[in-house]
Amino acid sequence: MTNKTQNKTYLELKDHSVSGEHFQLLYNKELDMLETFPQPSEEKLGYYYQSEDYISHTDAKRNLFEKAYHFVKSLALKRKLRLINSFDVDKKTLLDIGCGTGDFLKIAKENQWEVTGIEPNEDARTIANKKTEDRVFDLDQLLKLKPHSFDVITLWHVLEHLPKLEDHIAIFESLLKPNGRLVIAVPNFKSYDALYYKNYWAAFDVPRHLWHFSKTAISKLVMLKNMKVIKTVPMIFDAFYVALLSEKYKNGSMNPVKAFWIGLRSNIKARRSREFSSLIYIIKKS
Repeated sequence: MTNKTQNKTYLELKDHSVSGEHFQLLYNKELDMLETFPQPSEEKLGYYYQSEDYISHTDAKRNLFEKAYHFVKSLALKRKLRLINSFDVDKKTLLDIGCGTGDFLKIAKENQWEVTGIEPNEDARTIANKKTEDRVFDLDQLLKLKPHSFDVITLWHVLEHLPKLEDHIAIFESLLKPNGRLVIAVPNFKSYDALYYKNYWAAFDVPRHLWHFSKTAISKLVMLKNMKVIKTVPMIFDAFYVALLSEKYKNGSMNPVKAFWIGLRSNIKARRSREFSSLIYIIKKS
């Protein structure tokens, strides 16, 4: 995105979940965001997702952690549905980018939304299509969709994974109806838990997360494509989930008590600063 030689190193860290390789986070002063360096080629990127522990690509409930994840996920799905139901839209057409195993599309479809999903992972896409009557497609379908055809486009922890960041944001803008909403949920590297765990913060998740956003960064990026952030919504549960994984990376075990304390402290501090562990950005065309 930018000239890497002009960006300062913010942190050096490793891929804790798949490869063990080391990466840098470079600070982009212009956008107030971090960029993973070096970034894998698009051909090699899939290698870094080849793990049974990549939980968004499976419905597995093999252990207590995965069961807890899916319980919290069920609560989050209801909150997401309430959010999109609150929008004043035309025909309730929804596009979910990076829809994983399709649970959000399923609950939206059951609530009279006309759904379409994009999911590049074949296994996850197969599971999602069983839940949505084959309404989930591979990434190449994105460029074949009709312009101005969606009331709502959602990306739940997906934007940070997309290699061609500005190009994708432009595509999303083109697919939205004039009064449509773009909903983006991403981690916030300025949260208390990010500052506490530093290079062990699980939400950095290099190199799968190519970009690491601040509120300023999201506002500037969408403004470049004639859109505007109109509201932010905190994702309260994320601080606890991320703290659990961060404890594992830092100390070798999840330490639920310590993780709960850090997650709670992060949420309490964010009540004043609004720097929550993850934020949902509600965006419309300018």
